[in-house]
Amino acid sequence: MLFLASFIIPYISPETFPTLSVLSLLVPFLLFVHIIFIIYWILLGFKKQFYLSTICILLAIIFNYFPYKFDNNNIEGDSTFSVMNYNVRLFNRFEWIEDKEIPLKISNLIKNSNPDILCIQEFFPSKEIEIDYPYKYVELRGEKHDFGQAIYSKYKIINKGSLNFKNTANNAIFVDIIKGGDTIRIYNLHLQSLGLSTNKEYLGQENSEKMLKRLSNSFIKQQKQVEVFLAHKNQCKTKLIISGDFNNTSYSWVYNQIKSDMIDTFNIAGTGFGKTFDIQKYPLRIDFILTDKDIKVNQHINFKQQYSDHFPVFAKLKF
Repeated sequence: MLFLASFIIPYISPETFPTLSVLSLLVPFLLFVHIIFIIYWILLGFKKQFYLSTICILLAIIFNYFPYKFDNNNIEGDSTFSVMNYNVRLFNRFEWIEDKEIPLKISNLIKNSNPDILCIQEFFPSKEIEIDYPYKYVELRGEKHDFGQAIYSKYKIINKGSLNFKNTANNAIFVDIIKGGDTIRIYNLHLQSLGLSTNKEYLGQENSEKMLKRLSNSFIKQQKQVEVFLAHKNQCKTKLIISGDFNNTSYSWVYNQIKSDMIDTFNIAGTGFGKTFDIQKYPLRIDFILTDKDIKVNQHINFKQQYSDHFPVFAKLKF
């Protein structure tokens, strides 16, 4: 029943039923439970309950709900530009990872990947960071206006702006770039954080009721931010790419509203779980690159280097 209920999550706003929205985080777990049950009923001699879990797995595969992709459609050497998205967690400013070379390692990862367009969330201006691009737009927020988001581009930026979400350090920024004879709008989106932590002790500090309430409130804030974003996006008349940390999964109302009829690069050319957030080996994919239908996806890469609590994603694209 929980699994079937998850199918309606993308169509019910968090404000209407906030508790149901939390279920979007648990879909991979529910599918894993069904796989365990399939094995269990087989070992007991194909009991009739075996069919119930099997049907659920088949539904997940048919409706593109299964979190694992077994193949990809990467096309090497046939792209015209690339996009990289990375939540850098302030370049390890407060040393969550005990490695003083994290800023340098992030810089080198970006340099070696060499994306034409780079979108960063939780950006912190630091002399230790070397990101050399001819064009950039940085928007800082927070209480001291010392962190925020950044977009770097090899192509000329002719327009830029910030949506300035209210009562939060999260935000959405955008640039319009010129590539050849085309204008492309790039959004860098960072929705309300859920407050999830990779720390085991932290996860044990809150009881389930408090955590459920906090997550529900975050989803409601995300809804309001998405409404602001969509109102802005709907005025855009150019080709469009949305890159960012949605702080929500592809099973959510938030994702469904933002994606609409756009293309998720992972769905086209990704492989594996596409995990982008590190939380106790649980496969959460909450960072995305979405493209206009007029843009072809040739490659999608999920990096595994752990220099932040997020993993960067990279896509090669072509008109």
